Amino acid sequence: MEIKQEEKDSKGRFYIPVDGKEAGEMTYSKAGDDKFIIDHTEVDEKYKGQSLGLKLVEAAVAYARSNNLKIMPLCPFAKKMFERHTEFNDVLW
Repeated sequence: MEIKQEEKDSKGRFYIPVDGKEAGEMTYSKAGDDKFIIDHTEVDEKYKGQSLGLKLVEAAVAYARSNNLKIMPLCPFAKKMFERHTEFNDVLW
């Protein structure tokens, strides 16, 4: 499954399209030039148990690393993933 990204003005999202529908989505808001806030993560019931939420967080972490950004995970799911995966600490705001 491919993860795609869209960004417009100060808002953005990572999402996973499957057969014309979205299997999962994670939205964020920019907070200045060097930070963004993950505010929502959702995975369609049909795709639960496939670690798609984690894959979305990993995509955000990769994006942050490649663009020298920091992340504030306000979304409860993203916050839990940051707590479990200390290897993400380098981009934690």
